[in-house]
Amino acid sequence: MKTLSPTSSLRHLALAALAVLPLWALAPRPASSYTTELARVIVKYRADGALSRETIAAAGGQRSAAERPQHAQRMGQRMGLVLRDGQVVMPRVQVLHARGLTSAALVARLAADPDVEYAEVDLRARITAVPNDPLFAAAALGVRPNGPDSGQWYLRAPDATTPSAINAQAAWDVSLGTGAVVAVLDTGVRLAHPDLAGKLLPGYDLVGADPDGAFNTAADGDGRDADPTDPGDWVAAGECGAGESAANSSWHGTQVSGLIAAASNNALGVAGSGYNARVLPVRVLGKCGGYQSDIVAGMRWAAGLAVAGLPTNPNPAKVVNLSLGSAGSCSTTYQAAVTELTNAGVAVVAAAGNEVGVPAIQPANCSGAIGVAGIRHLGTKVGFSNLGASIAIAAPAGNCVNIGAGDACLYPLATTTNTGSQAAGLDGYSDSFDISVGTSFAAPLVSGTVALMVAANPTLSVAQIRSALQSTARPFVATGAEAGTPTCQAPRAGFEQDECYCTTSTCGAGMLDAGRAVAQVALAALPVARIDDIGLSPGVGGSLALSGSSSTVRTGSGIGYAWSIVSGGALASIVGASNAPTVTLALNAAGLVTVRLTVTDSSGAVGSSVQSFFVAGPPNALISVSPSAPSVGQSVALDAASSVAQGNRSISAWRWSVQAGSAGAALVGPTTAATASVSVASAGSFEVQLTVTDNAGASTSTSTTVTVAPAASSGGGGGALGWPWLLGLGLAVAALRRRTAG
Repeated sequence: MKTLSPTSSLRHLALAALAVLPLWALAPRPASSYTTELARVIVKYRADGALSRETIAAAGGQRSAAERPQHAQRMGQRMGLVLRDGQVVMPRVQVLHARGLTSAALVARLAADPDVEYAEVDLRARITAVPNDPLFAAAALGVRPNGPDSGQWYLRAPDATTPSAINAQAAWDVSLGTGAVVAVLDTGVRLAHPDLAGKLLPGYDLVGADPDGAFNTAADGDGRDADPTDPGDWVAAGECGAGESAANSSWHGTQVSGLIAAASNNALGVAGSGYNARVLPVRVLGKCGGYQSDIVAGMRWAAGLAVAGLPTNPNPAKVVNLSLGSAGSCSTTYQAAVTELTNAGVAVVAAAGNEVGVPAIQPANCSGAIGVAGIRHLGTKVGFSNLGASIAIAAPAGNCVNIGAGDACLYPLATTTNTGSQAAGLDGYSDSFDISVGTSFAAPLVSGTVALMVAANPTLSVAQIRSALQSTARPFVATGAEAGTPTCQAPRAGFEQDECYCTTSTCGAGMLDAGRAVAQVALAALPVARIDDIGLSPGVGGSLALSGSSSTVRTGSGIGYAWSIVSGGALASIVGASNAPTVTLALNAAGLVTVRLTVTDSSGAVGSSVQSFFVAGPPNALISVSPSAPSVGQSVALDAASSVAQGNRSISAWRWSVQAGSAGAALVGPTTAATASVSVASAGSFEVQLTVTDNAGASTSTSTTVTVAPAASSGGGGGALGWPWLLGLGLAVAALRRRTAG
């Protein structure tokens, strides 16, 4: 079944709620009681302008004076207007008020001044509120004691029914968000809600009094202070614009805070996506919304940056959640703030808006912001969500699969809220009848995930956070919706798109997967142990120095070392300390030795590495003789080619020598090559010695004895005796004849 589309009139009301309204239209009295408009403009002065130089000179050369501009009187004199100073927003940026002309007219006049870098209307932003689904009226039935049957479906692992679930449970196995701070810039928070106990840091209220004191948009009776309590943002009919209907208090900031950081594992209510993360509540929205200038000041204060007139925030946030915005492209002031926070390492997560598929609102469409589109439980774009190329990622926004008004919503996002229709009542939880759906509630699921990520790896840059979110996102679904559901198209003003199949050019990189995103950045944050300087295989009797100095831990963390011998403990032993960056091993016998280095960072995270090496014995020297039984006059060839070095070494030197024997042997030619030659002068034997040396300097000597036979006879063949023997025989016969004759 398909989520019911909002009615045309309710759509138009949602659009009107996001429109920029002139301040007089927001008064609690009839607009006709004023005859002139009140202009409200953000202006930035040039650093090298005459006005800035004069301000610095008047302050005795202190350049900081120009960063806190209050130039209403001077600028008014130039223009012939009565201007009043507003809040300082950023360095050299302030709000100016004037009566008797529109904000747009004042912008045009200020922009022409040579001392002005830029001027723009101080837009009023609104919460990206619950879309006007027909089920929204069912809230009149009252809050039911139990939550939806689907429970917190959006935090579980995705399945066939809810493929868009973010898999927060897997992320919690890696990181519980401990130490992470998420600033929620919203309507404030109900500080006493039991499921936010211990999860809220001291925040601030930046909703100031209106410049002439006529309007009560702050709703708490005072201006900026250290109390971020949400007093309720209900409005009477027409209070925020002609024709606008009355509305009960939204308790919007409390709902957003619960989705991020409701106390988890406490047997009460709901779990926050950021588990142990804490919320820094910054109130920037009152009745009828809030001004861009207050929102930007709140962004900067939340990040720990200096804001004129405010104390320094002692608990700077790493993540800023903006479930608010206004129509139009990103303003210069919003862009400057997003860029400043991004450069400071603070992620700005912003809701895309709930205007039924038109272009994403600002600040979600600002460069560097992590814009979040809303998807249904089955992964298609939920009908009310805006979209566009500026969106970074999509997350569940809640939706109701209903067939009639009054039916229980099946897939809302359960969170902390309050039951009061105007002033605060009982603290409780949204459910299937008092529902929480909208991109306002998709954004905090991303913010909670980012909190888990930065707790796992505090060194992450915003670019790394965005990259991890997008690279681990699951692909958008392409089936499962009703027949005829279209593919989402590039948005354009006035072109509404209800439910559609998301693409990477319309809804971001994919569907948020908290488990994979946290696992990816946590792995990158683990210490890395590296063992260097092993070099060539060492030999028995020597030593080996190993270094772990190239091991890495996260920036700013300490590092501890621990060396151990995993195997081969009888072959090598550690000499001296085993907890230093380097270690020395004494090598006692030949064989394979494995060493482990374990490094630990300041948080207790551990990384290890093992390295094996061979403790080599001396080389084997072998001699080959040819011929093996030489005779006198033959040349004897010696060859050491069969010699072999141990481990990964090689033979680098040979040395031959001959111990002279009865054979009168002598080396002929080179004696330091792998081969040699010996000449022999007589029969007998002689000893050859070979010494081989490997490339690590280890040497081995061996020798062999060679026996030389007499030279062969030169007599006739066929076994005839040689002439010496015949001569002797003849002489013997002659002597015998002489003895016989006598």
